[in-house]
Order: sequence, then C-alpha cells, then structure tokens
Amino acid sequence: MSIFRFPLLVWMGIGTLIISLGIRQSFGIFMMPISMHFDTGREFFSLAIAVQNLLFGAFQPFVGMAADRWGAQKVIWTGAIAYGLGLYLTSIAVEPNWLYVSLGALVGLGLSATSYVIVLGAVARVVPAEHTAKAFGLTTAAGSFGMFAVIPGAQYLLSEFDWQLALQVFAMLCAIMMAFSCFMKVNAGPASSASPDGRELTLRQALRDAFRHRGYWLIHMGFFVCGFHVMFIATHLPSYLADKGLPGTTAAMALAYVGIFNIFGSYFWGVMGDKFSKRYVMCALYLVRTVVIAGFVVLPVTTETAALFGGAIGFCWLGTVPLTSGLVRQIFGARYMSTLYGLVFFTHQVGSFLGAWFGGRIYDYYGSYEPIWWTTVALAFLAALIHLPVNDEPIYQPKTA
Repeated sequence: MSIFRFPLLVWMGIGTLIISLGIRQSFGIFMMPISMHFDTGREFFSLAIAVQNLLFGAFQPFVGMAADRWGAQKVIWTGAIAYGLGLYLTSIAVEPNWLYVSLGALVGLGLSATSYVIVLGAVARVVPAEHTAKAFGLTTAAGSFGMFAVIPGAQYLLSEFDWQLALQVFAMLCAIMMAFSCFMKVNAGPASSASPDGRELTLRQALRDAFRHRGYWLIHMGFFVCGFHVMFIATHLPSYLADKGLPGTTAAMALAYVGIFNIFGSYFWGVMGDKFSKRYVMCALYLVRTVVIAGFVVLPVTTETAALFGGAIGFCWLGTVPLTSGLVRQIFGARYMSTLYGLVFFTHQVGSFLGAWFGGRIYDYYGSYEPIWWTTVALAFLAALIHLPVNDEPIYQPKTA
C-alpha cells in the first residue's frame, strides 16, 4: 500500500501528532522567560516539566482504555481541551505554583490523550495488518517533524511578543486538533476479536492474557531501555559535550541531527517491520544502537563525531515506536491496542525518568559520565537479546459474523 493511499484518519492522526508533540518539544525555549518572569530559577520550571512527563506516562493506560471503549475521537477531543486549557492557564498564571496544575497536570493529560498511543490505536483499526508498521512509522515521524514545524514559530513569537502570547497561540492550535479528531471516528466492529473459545474478547480477558504472555513483558523491558536511552541522551548530551570543551552550538547541532534523521529512521524501521519479522528488526535496531553509542564513547569527542553521533542515533531514535506498537498489535490485535500499548508506553516513561535521573546521579558520584554511557551500551545489547525469544504469533482471531 502506497502512503498516499492511507485512509484520511491516518493523515488526521499525523496532523494531531505534529501539533501535540511539536508544542511539547518547544517547552525548553520557554524555560528562561518563564523563570525570569516568576523569579524562581530554572529548577521550578524543570520540576513542572518533570511532573508533566511523569503524568504523561501515568495517564496513558487509562486514556488508552477510554479510547478502546469510546473511540479515539472523543479521547482526542477531550485531550485537546485539557491541553489548550493547561496552556492558557499557564499564560495567565499569577503564582508560579499554578504551573504544577496547568503546565504539569493538565498538559500531561492532554499529551496522553493526543499522542502516539491514541493515534496509533486508531490507525491500527483502519490499516491492514501487513501495512501496520509502515503506517506506524509514518505517524511516528510526524512527532519529529513537529519539532521543526512548531519551534521556529514559537521562537518568533517569543522574540516579537512575549511568552504569554506564544502560549495563547499554542492554546488556539489545540482547536485544530479538535477539528482533526472529527475525522477520526472508527467503528469498533472491524477491530473486534474473538478469544480461542469463540467468545467476544473483553478488556479484562485481554489484560489477563497479556499479563500471562511472556513476550508482552519482554516488550515492556525493551521499551524501558528505549526510554532510558532517549531521555539520558536528550538531557545529558549537552553537558557531556560541554565537559569535553565543545561549544553549546555543537550540542544544538547534534540534537537537531537527532530530530532530522529520526524522521527518516522512523519510517525506515517501520517499512522494515512490514517486510521482515518485527522482533528481528527490533533486535537489529538495538544492535545498531549498541555500536553507535559504543563508538561515540570510544572515539575522540569532536564537533564532527558529535554531529555523526546525532545523525546515527537519530536514525534509530524512535524507530522502536512503530516496531513495539506493531508487535503489540500483531500479537494481541487492534481491539484493545490502545490499552495494552498504553501500559507499555508507561514503562517507557519510567525508563525515561530513570535515564534522566541516573545520568545526573552517577555523574555527581563519579564526576564523569563514562559509567552511565557504558551502562547504555550494555542495556542496548541486552535489549537486542530480549526481543529474540518474543513469540509474535497472534493469540486471537478476528471475530467473524
């Protein structure tokens, strides 16, 4: 299936992700103006963003269950309202503590209801199983494209006006996500599944079967490693390069390359997941990560090697998303994918939290990032091995009339 023949729902989902994740990825440039406005220092804003990310993951299984029961359309609509309300309340906040509720809780809820888990769950219902990973790869790439579509606009608004107006414009963009959701209505029938005894599959049975499936827990473990990698590198790469005497522009360039190459990498790994066994493709992806990270640690750290690392790690940055979600869909079907993948995504966020925290903790203890870098190498190799024994055979059959 050509990407141009994907259903309208897929393109509306891509548009939703561009806005939702594009806004999220721009929050870093608001740190200085908001911290200066409230005279709180950077730690307060950082903590609000940390709360947002933790709740982003914690809400995910619950909004996934809601999407499986009532449909992605209603969940995205509700999430866009929470997202927009959180941004607007942040823009009019008179006390810094408001940010825990607005930028933290409300935006965290909005992100959970308008990002990968919900959109991919809806896409899984309208795209044939043999093209799922390709469609997932294309929608995953939209998240990185959002970085380049939204951040320049945010920077312009900050330079020409102020941070309050910029957040209010973002709040209005959430109305576009609400409009996109109108075209994301999916009938539950085609995605219904039957248990081995022929009865209609219930959420309770799907959860029980998933928790008893060894492969499901192996998928959790692999995605935990992905979250650990992504947040450690995103959080600590600039400091690591600064420790090596490189200017801040080098870190910005490396992270920009991560975003650019992730656009192509997400689609590439998704296509590979359609052509070959997803678990073997996942194994190959983590082996590539192993070599890339190890090479970066061993080679001299220069502007050139930092740029090369950014492009190489970016190519396999979020390629795990279409493969992981594709495995969940392949094994357990599309009926309760948002719930089951939502639980896996929460594990990813736990890994993200620990990657960011342990990076700083180990640096403070050893005075060096070397131990944590080699830990990421070992985890990447372990993740490659973890996916080999995953039994990816479907455990349900589509329900027939």
